[in-house]
Amino acid sequence: MSVQSMEDIIREHSFFKGLQERYVKLLAGCASNVRFNAGEYIFKEGGRADKFYLIKSGKVSIEIYSPERGSIIIQTLGEGDVLGWSWLYPPYRWHFDARALELTRAIALDAECLRRKCEEDKEFGYELLKRFSQIIIQRLQSARLQLLDVYGHASRE
Repeated sequence: MSVQSMEDIIREHSFFKGLQERYVKLLAGCASNVRFNAGEYIFKEGGRADKFYLIKSGKVSIEIYSPERGSIIIQTLGEGDVLGWSWLYPPYRWHFDARALELTRAIALDAECLRRKCEEDKEFGYELLKRFSQIIIQRLQSARLQLLDVYGHASRE
C-alpha cells in the first residue's frame, strides 16, 4: 500500500477535479487527517463551523433534530463526499448535525486557514465558492425532499 501525500489526495478528489495546481497546494497547507468512531458527532447544529471534510471512508449522516421525532436524517454521505459548508458564511455556525454512522476517516480542512487564503487570493476564493455552491444546492434539495416526506405523510384534518 502506497502512502499518498495530502496534495495527491486533494488533487484526485472528484470535488477538486481540474483545480489549478497552485490551489491544490493552498488547500494541502490547511489539511489534516482525522477519524471518527461510529456514533460520534463530527459537529452539532449551532456549533462553531471551523472545518470542512473530504470523506475518505465510512458513512456520515447529516441530521436535524425535531422535538417530536428526534433526529431526522437529511442525507447520508460516504467515500468521496464533501461534508460542511457553513465555514464559508458568517457567523460560521453549523446548520445541521453530522454523525459518523461507522468508523469514518476524512481529511479536515481548517476554515480559518482557508478563509485567510481566500482573502489573499480572490480567484482561489471564487473557485471554492463556485464548487461549494453545488454542495449547498444539493443539501437544500435533500432537506426539501425530506420535508416533503415528513409532511406528506401527516394526516390531514
